[in-house]
Amino acid sequence: MLKDLKAFLFKGNVLDLAVAVIIGGAFGAIITSLVTDIITPLILNPALKAANVENISQLAWNGVKYGSFLSAIINFLIVGTSLFFVVKAAEKAMPKKVEEEAPAGPTQEELLVEIRDLLKNK
Repeated sequence: MLKDLKAFLFKGNVLDLAVAVIIGGAFGAIITSLVTDIITPLILNPALKAANVENISQLAWNGVKYGSFLSAIINFLIVGTSLFFVVKAAEKAMPKKVEEEAPAGPTQEELLVEIRDLLKNK
């Protein structure tokens, strides 16, 4: 049973997933810091001051805290855009696989000749 557990845990897919989760968590922290510490002060502060709010999470209307939702949307858009560019760069960096051509089968005419010959022999 331990042998099966070891085989499962050290499969490529499980290790790849573990690394992806860890890197994703770190990447999420970077993006959150980008939004909180850079984008909000530079871009959103004028809009927040116009709304008489110091923090985006304080934006609310009738108890609905839409400021936190807006912050989550900004995070999502930045993460999505960043991942798009990372994947595009990785695709360019990775060597392209040479697709092997499937062996050419008989043409339609060759198949018809073969069928004709089989019918003649019956």
